[in-house]
Parts: sequence; structure tokens; C-alpha cells
Amino acid sequence: MGKTISDAASTILETRPLDLTLYRKTANSIRILAIDAIQQARSGHPGLPLGMADAATVLWMRHLRHNPRDPQWPNRDRFILSAGHGSMLLYALLYLTGYDITLDDLKAFRQLHSKTPGHPEFGLTPGVEMTTGPLGQGIATAVGMAIAERWLAARFNRPEFPLFDHFTYVLASDGDLMEGLSHEACSLAGHLGLSKLIVLYDDNRISIDGPTELAFTEDVMVRFQAYGWHVQQIDGHDPVAVDSAILQAKAVEDQPSLIACRTTIGYGSPNRAGTAKVHGEPLGEEEVRLTKKQLGWPEDSQFYVPVEVLTFTRQALITGAVQHSEWQHRLEKYLQVHPEAGAELQSVLERRLPAGWDTHLPDFAADQPMATRAASGAVLNALTPHLPYLIGGSADLSGSNNTRPKDNRPIRKDDFSGRYIHFGVREHAMGAVLNGLALHSGLRPYGGTFLVFSDYMRPAIRLAALMEQPVIYVFTHDSIGLGEDGPTHQPIEHLASLRAMPGLVVIRPADATETAEAWRVALQRQDGPTALILTRQKLPVLDRRKSDMSTAEGAASGAYILCEAGSGTPQAILLASGSEVHLALEAQKQLERDGVPTRVVSFPSFELFERQPESYRQAVLPDTVSVRVAIEAGATMGWQKYVGSGGKILGLDRFGASAPYSQLYEAFGLTAERVVKTVKQLLTPKPS
Repeated sequence: MGKTISDAASTILETRPLDLTLYRKTANSIRILAIDAIQQARSGHPGLPLGMADAATVLWMRHLRHNPRDPQWPNRDRFILSAGHGSMLLYALLYLTGYDITLDDLKAFRQLHSKTPGHPEFGLTPGVEMTTGPLGQGIATAVGMAIAERWLAARFNRPEFPLFDHFTYVLASDGDLMEGLSHEACSLAGHLGLSKLIVLYDDNRISIDGPTELAFTEDVMVRFQAYGWHVQQIDGHDPVAVDSAILQAKAVEDQPSLIACRTTIGYGSPNRAGTAKVHGEPLGEEEVRLTKKQLGWPEDSQFYVPVEVLTFTRQALITGAVQHSEWQHRLEKYLQVHPEAGAELQSVLERRLPAGWDTHLPDFAADQPMATRAASGAVLNALTPHLPYLIGGSADLSGSNNTRPKDNRPIRKDDFSGRYIHFGVREHAMGAVLNGLALHSGLRPYGGTFLVFSDYMRPAIRLAALMEQPVIYVFTHDSIGLGEDGPTHQPIEHLASLRAMPGLVVIRPADATETAEAWRVALQRQDGPTALILTRQKLPVLDRRKSDMSTAEGAASGAYILCEAGSGTPQAILLASGSEVHLALEAQKQLERDGVPTRVVSFPSFELFERQPESYRQAVLPDTVSVRVAIEAGATMGWQKYVGSGGKILGLDRFGASAPYSQLYEAFGLTAERVVKTVKQLLTPKPS
């Protein structure tokens, strides 16, 4: 298409001479807004905004391609403040460049219901690309965003239509690079050659405890070179050096880039600059006044921004509108010239399920036992061809998790058109990368590992829930049922722990058919992540054609009457999830033969059940039936609510052991016989 208006705008930004006086005045405006807001809130972290204001000004005013009037423009550059404690740097930039952030919002920093919370929150503040604060998560999630850009470019770009060519920028701190998560994620980024990922590292060599040399003396440059990154070291307070380094990084075509910006934490503060004391507490009124004096600012002013600075920074509104408009025009032509690819792209960007997508869900024969992990793999095989935005992988457990659909090519450094990611043994990174894929623009990511290793992913899962991102976790080997690998690999507390997380839906299906329904629920969700909890061992596929057996559609309600009492009026209710549903059905047969009408409730999801109306929950678990027994091969925590004071929970509040799974169930008392005995004990009148 030749050189576009957008390209021209970017070139003008990058090549016009640096007005050092104006750039420094802009950086000082960021510093003053930050220290004023932090002082007014009487809490916050002034060190990073003071130290990185110069580098951030150059990035935002000369390189960042964004439209403050439409923060969701798909081809915008992403800016991730991985060091989320320095949030006032970002809020000041958003205000100055014209996002829907006012001075009053800055004045309400860290206050209830404000747009400017202590750490950036996705969905709350316009222009915030992700929730950050837990160190390492930002830089790792940015790896997922960079993968998404490469994947979209490989799938949809045409020589005359470069729809996706944006950069992902990260501002990371020493703390980010200390976290083990950064090692995993940055290693993967180097392996994949994510050349549009550029990290500005605030190399100020100060942490909360004091100088970083207390605990962090590695050569960061050598480390990142070993990962396969392009590295540079510069003076982070020199706008010319910052500009030149970013230009060099953008020109690299086969490596991600790290720019170590040597800075002074708390720059401009006469008595605290360069010390740990400036990291995480207000400067104090007198030090604020002295800092303003040192930076040439009116000492008694508050939240003051010179007119020339605001005029300069608000140019982002004009430049961004031009760049966005040109891209939109390019997209419209693309839809005309490439209608089939265009239709697919629109479904991706809108995260739209195609009509009839779930008709491709497989049916499972009742005469063929199947592990629910295998059933999940069959679902992926059936759905992947019909859901172009479904992309996922496994942490080196593809065969065990059944996460790689047949004919799915892996993403490689030289070919991003595949839809499978080999994460390697990097569960921490996988969790964050999945978040980046989801946040980017419409992709539906899934990732697999053993349930016990969800512990490694927990911070990323928590962020997915907090950001309401529809990530899907495929957690297999869900209980002592995995057998001989023993207690190190047998999850016990994990179901209870994941269920305790707000916003996460946990589904533990009882058989292959419920597994298909679990996938249906997960793919229909748009407001948060879903964890599928799947067995290693084979389970019977319930024959739902039988008159006494309900269809698996009830799984979407979280709990449903799977098999009603013979008389229709139960004396006891058995509640179970996953593989233990089959124990409940065995026990029901014995109890019915012994004259105890018993209802079996399949209970795959606490969260989905709690969303049902009270009338439905009463119909499944009526108050009139107090004899209830819950069965689950995991911690008993959480089931008390459903069995009530008159019920009993058969679970496992201890670690497992190494043995064939059938022996383990027997040894730990998870048998139909014990269920029957427990029900009869509860039915026996207690002596007065």
C-alpha cells in the first residue's frame, strides 16, 4: 500500500529533533504530579516515577503508538508497567496524553472508588493494559501479548495489509527481574525471538531493603544475552540516549530487547534520592517543597502542569487519531479484498462463538471407559477447526494433558501461524502468558499441567480472575487416582484452594460427557477464567439413555440430580464430583437394595451451583433431607455448606501415597461400602 499517513506520523515522532528543555519539563511534570498525589494520599511509591520519568517521556512522546480516545484500538502499542507500585508514573502519563483521567482523578489517588488505585487495575482505568503489582507478572504477561501480536500478524497480515505490527513495551524494575517468573518468561521470549517486545529496565540498584547488592549481584546483561535477547545499557536520565536505544531496539528483527536504564531512584529529591527510603513512602511536605525547588517548580504549587507541557503532551490525541484512522481505513479495505480472512478476523477480535459451534462437541459411547483428560482431548480435537481463536499448550505435558489437537502445528520462532505453544517446564510463565494472550485481542487461550502444579500458576490465575479474563486451565491428574507417582503429584488441598478464589469457576466432571459440557461452559464464559479438573484414570461413561439417569446438561448448573431415589422421595442424598460420582452411584444401588431411597447429585462446580436461584438449589438439595454424604478424593474443606450439620464428608485431609489407584481408594476409605455405612449411621437414631 506504500507509505501511510500513520507511518508518516510515526516517522515524524521518531525523527523530529528532541527539544531537550521541553522533554525535561515534561518529565518534571510527571515527577511533580506523582509526588503531589502520593503526598496527598499519604501513601505510595515516589521512587520509580521520579527515577523513570525521563525514559517514560521519551517512550510515550516519540515512540508509543496509541489513541487516548480509543484505548482498545487493536493495533496500538502496549505499555505494561510491570513495576506496578510506580503507578503514579502511569496515571500522570495517561492524564497528560489525554486519556479519560482528570486532575481530580490524580488527586483521588489510592482513594475508594477512584480511577487511580494504588496499583494499576485493568478495566478500571482507561489505558491500563493489565493489572500489575505482583512483581514479575507484568513482564511475563507482556510475553503473551507479544506472542499474540506475532500470531495475528502471521495469520492475517498480507503484504499490502500489515494489520498487526505493533510493539509491546514494558517498564520493569530490579524486583521484576529477581522474581523467578521473569526467568521463565524471558527465556521463552528469547527462544521465540519476540522482536517486538522491548523492556525498559529501571536499573536503579535499590530495593526496599536497601542496595540490590544485598541479594542481587548477577550480571543482568549477560543473563539476558544468554536468553537470546538484544541488550543495551544507557543513562536513563539522558533523553537522547533513551531515544537512540529504543530506535535500535525497534530495528532488531529476531530478538526481544532489554534496555537497562541506569537511573537514580527518587531523582530530584535532595535528601532521599538514591536511597531505599524514597522507594515506598511519601516524601513528606518539606521534602516535596525542596524537590520542587530543585526541579525549578513553584514550591507552593500543587498538581501544577505548565501550559506548554500540556499542549505538547496532548498532541498524542491528534497523532493517535491519525494513526488509528489510517489503520481503520486499512482494515476496511482488507475486509473487501480478503472477505473470508476478514470475517475470521472479526470473529477473533469480537471473541465471537460461531453459530452452531457446539454441535461439533463429540458424543461419547457408554460402553467405552475413558479418562476425562482423554475426553477433554477429544473435545479439543473436535472444536479447534471451528474456533479460529482457540490457542493453547502445555507445560511439557502435552501427551499427559491431551492438550495438543491433532494436526495442530506448534508456534515456532520462524513460524507463528500454528496454534499450539510448547511452554516447556515453565508453569509460572505459562499462567502469565495465557493472561497476555487473553488480554491482547480476542484470543481464547488454554494451558495444561497437572493439578498439583496449579500452585506454580496461582498468582497468574488470581490475576486472570481479578481482570475477568476467560482463560481456560486444563488441570489433569486430579487426585490420588493418578496412583503410583505418589504424594508429591497427588493433589489434596488444590480443589479447595482454587474454589476459594473469587471469579474462578472450577469444574470437575464425572465422565466424558460432563467433560464436553464443562468445555461448553468454559468457552461461553466471557467474565473470568475456568479450571477443568480431569482424571488420569479411566472412568465409565454414564449411559444417559437410561430412564433413571439425567442428561449431562445439568453440569452447567454446577450440581444436578444425576440419579433420583427409587421412590422419588429420598431419605439420603449423596453428593460427589469427578471420579467419586461413580462411587456414589455404586453406593446408591446398595442403599436402594437395603430399602434406603437415595438421591445422587453430581456436583462438578460449587461456583456454578451458587449462581443458580434459591429455588433450583432447594430442588437439588432440599432442607427436608438432612442425611447427606459428600464424597471427593481431596480436602473436605468447603463441602460443609452442602452437607449441613446432619451430614458427613468423606474426603482426604492428609497426603496420599504411592500405589495403584484402586489400592489407594481402598486404603483411604473412599469406597462404596464406606459410603453405605456412613449413610446408615446417619439414619440411625442417636440415643437420647
